[in-house]
Amino acid sequence: MSGPPPLRPFGLVLHHDGRWSHEGQPIRNRRLREHFDRSVRYLPEEGRYVVTLRHFRAAIEVEEAAFFVRSVDAERGGLDLSDGSREPLDVATLRNSPLDGALLCTVKGSLAPGGLPARFLHAAHAELLGAARETPGGAALLWAGRLVPLPELA
Repeated sequence: MSGPPPLRPFGLVLHHDGRWSHEGQPIRNRRLREHFDRSVRYLPEEGRYVVTLRHFRAAIEVEEAAFFVRSVDAERGGLDLSDGSREPLDVATLRNSPLDGALLCTVKGSLAPGGLPARFLHAAHAELLGAARETPGGAALLWAGRLVPLPELA
């Protein structure tokens, strides 16, 4: 039995702000967008992202991040991602997007050297700010029951 068919460009783009488009046209169907969000996978052996729809598998173009932080659990130190997975946050990887200043972090370290970028959605960003504290040593997060220094965000 042979493996999956070879991946070909299909015109699917996941934009930096989480919008999907196909051949330049926005994908308006909410259920299809949600399915694509949940089905994004990174193929380390090919160095590319794909989505699936039943037996169909397509390579996608990713503008900035293929994963989005949907919510934050500061008590446990976790992030809920757009693909339905939960990951711990490495606070040291927090940084601003060069595109528009949105907050990014690194996730899925087992899939690629240095991990993959994830972008915070507005609500998750606000939840994270709710865990921020000012300390004598500078800004920190009250994260999983301890204060963790925040990196310098420019």
